[in-house]
Amino acid sequence: MNIIIGILILLAGVLLVVKSDWFLNNFGRMAWAEKFFGTSGGTRLGYKMLGILFIIIGIIFITGSGNSFMGWLVSPLVR
Repeated sequence: MNIIIGILILLAGVLLVVKSDWFLNNFGRMAWAEKFFGTSGGTRLGYKMLGILFIIIGIIFITGSGNSFMGWLVSPLVR
């Protein structure tokens, strides 16, 4: 079941990266992305970065390495 969910998340991320202009035209601009990433292409970059985050999360679901990844991520905070 994790593999199917991971593939769906991965495909959503790829769709966000490839079709970021379509998402911009249909869902509009993100104010925080325009503020932090630039005035003209900030929203496109925001959609692409969100897509890359989805791709990484999808790969983590597919491989089943969520516990070890979270352990690595939080390990500096809980010594």
